[in-house]
Amino acid sequence: MNDEAIPAATLVVWRDGADGPEILVVERSARMAFAAGAIVFPGGRVDQADRELANLLGRADEAPKITAIRETVEETGIVSGIAGTSDPALGLQLQAALHSGRDLATLLREHGLELDLDALTPFARWMPAFKQPRKFDTLFYLTPAPAGEWVPRPQEGECVAAEWTGPADMLDRIAHGEASAIFPTKRNLERLATHRSFSAALADARNHSIETIIPWVEEIDGEPHVRIPEGRGYPIISEPLATAFRA
Repeated sequence: MNDEAIPAATLVVWRDGADGPEILVVERSARMAFAAGAIVFPGGRVDQADRELANLLGRADEAPKITAIRETVEETGIVSGIAGTSDPALGLQLQAALHSGRDLATLLREHGLELDLDALTPFARWMPAFKQPRKFDTLFYLTPAPAGEWVPRPQEGECVAAEWTGPADMLDRIAHGEASAIFPTKRNLERLATHRSFSAALADARNHSIETIIPWVEEIDGEPHVRIPEGRGYPIISEPLATAFRA
């Protein structure tokens, strides 16, 4: 196993609704090497094209934001962080083009679109360091959902489902064995579930450090638990090791 962490980014797309907030999640294919079959936020590794586009925009340090935007379009067809996109049909068109091998920079130019990187707010940074086949250094970003009725379409071969769901509802499904999630996803769902509006979640993101969270194992009441630091906005900071990586 390569111990060097892979830079990655993920996007928490949030929409306020009459019945409470909803966020965008995908269910990964059981064939995937990482988090197979798990519920996750859309995202993936930072690639060279993302870095090149960030350099072109004069915002080299924000390549992970571009990754989060691109991966969300690829995995769901939902467009957040791109100014002027209010047509869900355009989202599906961009999704299909990215799947065919087109690059994001070219698509933005062809459609007269611009990235709105300031629409993404850093929410957290996680780097689980346990002995797993792949180790990711992942930046989590929070952004509002685009206006309109956007129905997610899962990326064939990588995601078997994509949906809007309330954070508390998803946690309930995980607790009842109706869905599966890894440790960072569960902790972030719990944190998101404490808020009833995007403005509240945004304030939470801005009020906490995004210093990298590296979970560790600690014995609690004679049982090994996975722990994270206190004071980072998470209502639950430990879970038994036996369930930490898959509910």
